[in-house]
Amino acid sequence: MGTNADNGKEVKGFLPRSIRYAQDINEDFSEALASFYTAVWEDREDGLSMKEKHLLVFSIACSNNNSESAVKILERLKKFGATRTEITDCMMIAAWTGGIQNFTDFSRQVLKQMDKLEF
Repeated sequence: MGTNADNGKEVKGFLPRSIRYAQDINEDFSEALASFYTAVWEDREDGLSMKEKHLLVFSIACSNNNSESAVKILERLKKFGATRTEITDCMMIAAWTGGIQNFTDFSRQVLKQMDKLEF
């Protein structure tokens, strides 16, 4: 595993699947992807916090009706101290941007996981 992949793992706390898959394809591609991943997720002075970044991607996952990702992101949100109100605000924004049908589709799984994680 290269330096960029190590940085990606350090930033997120795990090696993202996309980087693992890229390693199977091409080392240069894997390093480029890991570098991009690190640039997006690393902390920057006066930038978004890890919680804020995860709230954003959670809202986008919900808006795109990607329940599987939304449920996984909830675990990271729990780690970074997100509140139930912050998460439900994101769900309402997702309903606004993605439509009520997407909201209907993702809510059951997300609410179930929120209860499981005790939000």
